[in-house]
Amino acid sequence: MTQRPLTTIGFDADDTLWQNEQFYRLTELQFTDLLADHAASDVISARLLEAEKRNLRHYGFGIKGFTLSMIETAIEITEGKVPSTVIAQILDIGRDLLAHPVETLPYVRQTLEDLSGKYLLVLITKGDLFDQERKLAQSGLGDLFDAVEIVSDKNASTYRRIFSKVGDGPERAMMIGNSLKSDIVPALAAGSYGVFVPHELTWSFEHVEEPTEAPRFRKIAHLGELHGVIEALQ
Repeated sequence: MTQRPLTTIGFDADDTLWQNEQFYRLTELQFTDLLADHAASDVISARLLEAEKRNLRHYGFGIKGFTLSMIETAIEITEGKVPSTVIAQILDIGRDLLAHPVETLPYVRQTLEDLSGKYLLVLITKGDLFDQERKLAQSGLGDLFDAVEIVSDKNASTYRRIFSKVGDGPERAMMIGNSLKSDIVPALAAGSYGVFVPHELTWSFEHVEEPTEAPRFRKIAHLGELHGVIEALQ
């Protein structure tokens, strides 16, 4: 009996299934406004990005680390003179970010419903555990997944482990997401298919060159085109 070439499909969450980066951008605008008397907005944003990258190994990905990086940046920009009232406002906008409503992207529910039962579906996301669990619950998509994996980072070994545990190994799996760096390149390195779904807003830290020469790399405009990609493999 011929084996199916694809049995397991992994989905990223933030900016693949639902909006995320736009809320970070709005929060960053609020943050730069708070410090407008101390530096230009582009300078503040650049310093914040430096702090975020520097702190990833300490705090990981997610809103809590972002909030701590805003506080650290405020201290640096003001040379330690940031008022406690500004720190309190930063904490407030961080909490607001944790409470933003979930807005699913086009074609998400229909695509997941069409694939559910035909393939093993696994949500693979990184970030804060509580925040990702909250967003999944509010999205109403949780019952469509056979497994949920919230990880500290995404690399080739992450995908090998998950696709071997949940499915039939990485070679018979596909990863779908908006981040080339986190979702696509490491999944390809693990031996899986990687389907890139660009989002108009993607954190600059996640930008790398498209692996156009990789035989298992695919690119679609939106999740409504995923069915055609999968059909072509069967």
